[in-house]
Amino acid sequence: MAQARNGSHSLPVSEKAMRKNEVALRPTYDEVAPKAGGLFDPSREHDACGVGFIVNLKNAPSQKIVQNGLAILENLEHRGAVGADPLMGDGAGIMVQIPHKFFVKEMGKQGITLPAPGQYAVGFIFMPQDAELRAKMERIVTRVIEDEGQSVIGWRDVPSDNASLSKAPEIAATEPYHRQVIIGRASEIADEDTFERKLYIIRKVMSSKIYSAFEGKPNDFYIVSMSCRTLVYKGMFLAAQLGAYYHDLHDADFESALALVHQRFSTNTFPSCAWHTPTGSSATTAKSTPCAATSTGWRPARPLSRPRCSAATSASSGRSPIRVSRTRRALTTRSNSCCAAVIRCPTQP
Repeated sequence: MAQARNGSHSLPVSEKAMRKNEVALRPTYDEVAPKAGGLFDPSREHDACGVGFIVNLKNAPSQKIVQNGLAILENLEHRGAVGADPLMGDGAGIMVQIPHKFFVKEMGKQGITLPAPGQYAVGFIFMPQDAELRAKMERIVTRVIEDEGQSVIGWRDVPSDNASLSKAPEIAATEPYHRQVIIGRASEIADEDTFERKLYIIRKVMSSKIYSAFEGKPNDFYIVSMSCRTLVYKGMFLAAQLGAYYHDLHDADFESALALVHQRFSTNTFPSCAWHTPTGSSATTAKSTPCAATSTGWRPARPLSRPRCSAATSASSGRSPIRVSRTRRALTTRSNSCCAAVIRCPTQP
């Protein structure tokens, strides 16, 4: 039993979240997806995305790995879709290791000293532009983290530059406000794996609490990633816009030993900020497809043992991801202890 601030005892938030009558469940894809109409049929949603990956085999982080990841992404431009507005893409993202040196510097500007790597996590959250709504959401986020026995070390704004984005009013209005929360690991958390599981619970409970607080109405709250190991930057971008938008990615102290990038090509779908990343542990940006495939019972036409891509499978195929060790054997380019690959996944039938 957890002790509330008023001294009374109550169930932990994670336990309450399991009770349907106390916390509203997150909506299913069928509940939030547009209904069939005109030429659109939700059952036919699929994509043909491009994925790229680069890693330092000695696990030595550097800014060059991040820049090479962005270069791979730009070379995947042909795998991304463009909307009716030529400056709006279906989505692009990059996953990197948490750049500890960078966050030590950034949080130091606020007088905050960070613990050692693995002793804290970074949550990247899309929020509404309205300051009052953000404040309400941040209070909910803080309360959930504390109720789950962890601590909030601090917050930071993520600097961005939207000069390369479309200026159409209806598109500009959908741009989220970017915030990162630094979560301290409790002393009773034994290792990083246990911390990751706790962060997963925090993320799910947090989303349910926000959904319940706003009665299921759209509120522009979305957790991009939350981990003590990795961090995702993404958005409704064309390939070149990702690096141009996020200043962090070009800071000399923003270092990583790996970069996983994804350029989305959604076919017969309705892209949105809340749909173009399926999980916080991947940079891939095709969220709606696997949900739709699962809900309709669709399965890949070919056996799982015969992947159609040399180093990764299509985000929409429903197949299990290939292990890193297998990916490394498939790579053809090696230079300076680094390996890189640009993977092209064919369109699903």
